[in-house]
Amino acid sequence: MFNLDEYKDKLIDNIGIKRFNHCLRVRDFALKLNKRLDNYKIETAAILHDCAKYNEKYYLDKYKNYCNFDKEILENKAVIHAFLGKIIAEKEYNINDEEILNAIKYHTTGRVNMTELEKIIFLADACEEKRNYQGVEEIRNLAFKDLDKAVLKTLDGNIKSLIDRGLIIFPLTILARNYLLKEKNG
Repeated sequence: MFNLDEYKDKLIDNIGIKRFNHCLRVRDFALKLNKRLDNYKIETAAILHDCAKYNEKYYLDKYKNYCNFDKEILENKAVIHAFLGKIIAEKEYNINDEEILNAIKYHTTGRVNMTELEKIIFLADACEEKRNYQGVEEIRNLAFKDLDKAVLKTLDGNIKSLIDRGLIIFPLTILARNYLLKEKNG
């Protein structure tokens, strides 16, 4: 089992105190969203969701035998930490629960048919209390009523923002959005 006290200093050394505090806020928001899942899974995924952030090059080299990422992941600075985070959570923090690892892996992009844990971590990362962007309050409120609608609204906002900034949209994000849209419209 992941023990934050055991790994706190290591995590702070790796991601810094500012990012660590973000992870604590993600944990707190995720726990508020949780209605029926194991709090341990929520806490662990939330605390470790950014465990590879800022050290991607180091970890890519250290775990190159486990990083069979395609070019699209390797060249996308916004998502690589999430995919790498799954490996780091397993290798550096001894997490072997696939649900937790996938919540870390997809916390930035989303994916088709996300689990409840994945949705909670995705939303908590997007909506933790210090996040401040147009529409965040609406998404926060919606998250407590309907996870799917809140994830869809977040994905829509992310896609619009990427388009407005002329950045690449990761394919999983588009697929996740379209899947939720189809589910919503039945």
